[in-house]
Amino acid sequence: MIQPLVAGAENRTQDRGRLDFTQFKVLTFDCYGTLIDWESGIFGALRPLLTAHGKKLCDVELLELYAELEAGAEQGEFRTYREVLGTVVRGFGARLGFHPTENQVRSLPESLANWPPFSDTVAALRRLRTRYKLAILSNVDDDLFAATARRLEVPFDHVITAQQAHAYKPSLRIFELAEQRLRVPRPQWLHLGQSIYHDVIPAKSLGISSVWVNRASPRPGAGAAKAAAGTPDLEVPDLKTLVRLAGIEAEN
Repeated sequence: MIQPLVAGAENRTQDRGRLDFTQFKVLTFDCYGTLIDWESGIFGALRPLLTAHGKKLCDVELLELYAELEAGAEQGEFRTYREVLGTVVRGFGARLGFHPTENQVRSLPESLANWPPFSDTVAALRRLRTRYKLAILSNVDDDLFAATARRLEVPFDHVITAQQAHAYKPSLRIFELAEQRLRVPRPQWLHLGQSIYHDVIPAKSLGISSVWVNRASPRPGAGAAKAAAGTPDLEVPDLKTLVRLAGIEAEN
């Protein structure tokens, strides 16, 4: 059962097992929140909307409401991520007492193509690619990721999306689809994600090693994702730290 998240430890680089990076052949990444700075993107899209309707939330309140509305919109019958994000915008209106226009409803999904990578993302992916195959496991539509891929610069061996699986993490369907395509034994697969709820818990349930990329956030430990408690094999604050721990930095 998923429990509320307890505040993160002071030391955000924690080896919870003895993670042997030499055993892995494929690294799979969550994208938004892990590689892409989705909090900046979310703030950039939603703050003007809230201001236009005379509403104000602090950063933590905005992220908490976003996480709640997104998780709710991803339940039940599958809908595209564009539709999910549109539902999130309408949810802000319903919760805060305003009616967004259709242009405002579209503003959040349309902004996604401009969400930037974290400053360490591209360099880390380039280094990791010298040793591992790389893949994306993302709660997104194919066309939305295609726009993001240009910003990531590094080619991926596989891209597995919610649209392809017709399910959103933490559903195991997206992981099972990835397993069919990766064609590697689970002990040779390492999954990395910002969200305990979306990434660490389902990976752990399948016996897949996981790294929690616990990015700094106004809402520590969860960011824009639903808060949950789980135990990754390794916790790092960013991908630069991961590259160092994997012993790859000196190769470039």
